[in-house]
Amino acid sequence: MRRSLSVLFAVVVVAAAVTFSQTLSAPKSSAPPARSASPAPPAAPMFGVHAPKQPIAFSHRLHAGKLGMDCMYCHYSADKSPIANIPAVSVCMGCHKIAMIDRPEIQKLTGYWNRGETPPWVEVYRLPDHVKFNHKRHVLAGFACQQCHGNVQEMDVMHQVPSLKMGWCITCHRQNLTNKNFPATMDCVACHH
Repeated sequence: MRRSLSVLFAVVVVAAAVTFSQTLSAPKSSAPPARSASPAPPAAPMFGVHAPKQPIAFSHRLHAGKLGMDCMYCHYSADKSPIANIPAVSVCMGCHKIAMIDRPEIQKLTGYWNRGETPPWVEVYRLPDHVKFNHKRHVLAGFACQQCHGNVQEMDVMHQVPSLKMGWCITCHRQNLTNKNFPATMDCVACHH
């Protein structure tokens, strides 16, 4: 036992020495690091509640709640694609060319429109790269957006509701194994492919 601990210690010391020497011998650049025109928005955390500040203060409470807009009006690809789209500025400007144009947030939106730019929205929901989620499959199975995204129609600031951990997904799949029209699967490759 003592010998194997000594060997393990020696391996760790050699690995640390090699790493340190590679760090010292790496060529150093005298040029400052390149800067992008605009900083990238922070990535959404893999797990946990996340309510990032967005470039435009968009209220789901107003649009989906008070005005009663259907989620699919803006997120029109959720039933056609694995990915639920973030609406193009043209969708927003369909109304906001004439509605509420004096409001500061609408003026920001109009600025993006006039410059032909997309607002740098910050991702709220993010899954690890090894997980694939198909919005189309879930929407066509009749799941309401609120089942995964919470009561969006009551949110001024969009925030992550479920944990998005594997156990949360599996619980739902188990509850829907006997769904007559759209039975869920417990096959790992349904989400991990």
